[in-house]
Amino acid sequence: MEAVLKRIRAPQFRNRVFDITKYGAVAGQDASEAIAKAIDACTKDGGGRVLVPRGDFLTGPVHLKSHVNLHLDEGSTLLFSNDPKRYLPVVYTRFEGTECMNFSPLIYAFEQTGIAVTGTGMLDGQADETHWWDWKSRGSSEKLVAMGEKDVPVAQRVFGEGEFLRPNFFQPYRCTNVLIEGVSIRNSPMWELNPVLCENVTVRGVKIDSHGPNNDGCDPECCKNVLIEQCVFSTGDDCIAIKSGRNRDGRRVNRPSENIIVRDCSMKDGHGGVSLGSECSGGIRNIYIDKCRMDSPHLNNALRIKTNTYRGGVMENVFFTNTTVGQVAENIVEVTYYYSETGGDKEGRGGPFKPLVRNVVLENIASQQSKRAVNFRGYDNAPIIGIRVSRCTFDNVAEANVVEYVEGLKLEDVKRNGQPMEK
Repeated sequence: MEAVLKRIRAPQFRNRVFDITKYGAVAGQDASEAIAKAIDACTKDGGGRVLVPRGDFLTGPVHLKSHVNLHLDEGSTLLFSNDPKRYLPVVYTRFEGTECMNFSPLIYAFEQTGIAVTGTGMLDGQADETHWWDWKSRGSSEKLVAMGEKDVPVAQRVFGEGEFLRPNFFQPYRCTNVLIEGVSIRNSPMWELNPVLCENVTVRGVKIDSHGPNNDGCDPECCKNVLIEQCVFSTGDDCIAIKSGRNRDGRRVNRPSENIIVRDCSMKDGHGGVSLGSECSGGIRNIYIDKCRMDSPHLNNALRIKTNTYRGGVMENVFFTNTTVGQVAENIVEVTYYYSETGGDKEGRGGPFKPLVRNVVLENIASQQSKRAVNFRGYDNAPIIGIRVSRCTFDNVAEANVVEYVEGLKLEDVKRNGQPMEK
């Protein structure tokens, strides 16, 4: 972990300020054009800070460019339009691990370097039960996955209007040197922070409170050298989900997520405190979760690793350490090869790609209440390999552990309900 930390450096910016009100922005009115003008002026001048001052400013999509730090002053709010037409024309993006042309994310950057969103202001996607969130049951995700399975060129996978695939909130795509720091985020259409194919990413001090469907907090996809620290998550899905592409399309891109550190974060509501997968076809490795706090009756699992025979891929070298867990609804740690596949295979066993999870370390974990301590489910012909549980205490556990097809499970000074935990 220390070696990875040395490789991650937040970008630095020139001490030049481009106040959006100098480019025509007025509080309470649509500032889209002014923000775009300020960003263009900033990048052409060599970079600096595009300032959103105190006040509420309406906007459509914001497209960041190299060497631009979008900075929200204390008391400022960017209110993003919930009119889908504002997020056209379509851009090169990803939807749940499959590349496509779709609505622009609310904040987007493509192949830029040295970009940031910082400050103490609020980013509000204005999604609710009648805007964006009601698309969950209407979207064409199966159509997109089928295109990926047939290797349809990405330029021909055109979605957008009439297809009901929701955009993510902030998606830097193929970018380097990315910083998200200090801001608060709420009411996202879907995933909040989704760096894709990026390198050298820092997410620090961000507060996310968004409870819509698929409202993951931070989802690094196919990224290398990522630090997520001092953040607070309360979400409608996974607080953090590390991913690397879905099925055939993920294998086509073939980029792992690797060298990712999550430390000193607080996880409240969500499906998982930190999840790996389910989109993991490009592989996930070298993941460090350290000194976090996870606690909510509406948090299902503290750590969850999920895959199936359609995803395949290798997930390895996962270190879950020095973390306190108050209450979770299901498991402290789940590793499962039985993640349900879209299209009806609820056990995920009907595909040809054997998943592999290996070298998972749980150390110095203390929990106060859960349904199970651990739920490990591999296959008879594809076991989970190498899990070490060391110096852990699991209290008020309601049900017995589930351990199916695990090779090399080691328990060292582990207690469950005050007694030594058995395999």
